Amino acid sequence: VQLQASGGGLVQAGGSPRLSCAASGRTFSTYRMGWFRQAPGKEREFVASITWIGGTTYHADSVKGRFTISRDNAKSMVYLQMNSLKPEDTAVYYCAAASSRRGGTNRPDYEYWGQGTQVTVSS
Repeated sequence: VQLQASGGGLVQAGGSPRLSCAASGRTFSTYRMGWFRQAPGKEREFVASITWIGGTTYHADSVKGRFTISRDNAKSMVYLQMNSLKPEDTAVYYCAAASSRRGGTNRPDYEYWGQGTQVTVSS
């Protein structure tokens, strides 16, 4: 499974960019897609996840109400709509794929990772 994230860049606080993740390869073997982020000097943290079948979503408390994960099964695409951005949202954002139904909010739950896209929020 190959993942390609895009849509990052420099955004003003309060902005609403949308990140995209294109999945290719054996995507049928995956159960869940997730977004993680890593700020400088910090651990990579869970942001949101969604299942291919059923579209069950889960969002971290830090982004709940501001970010929304969605997917387009026909295009094998996953999106992260980010609203009301804050400077503390600045990070490299990674999309990931998991074949296991176990967990879903921890980094080890995901086997496949994209290269990441930088989001920088200016105040």
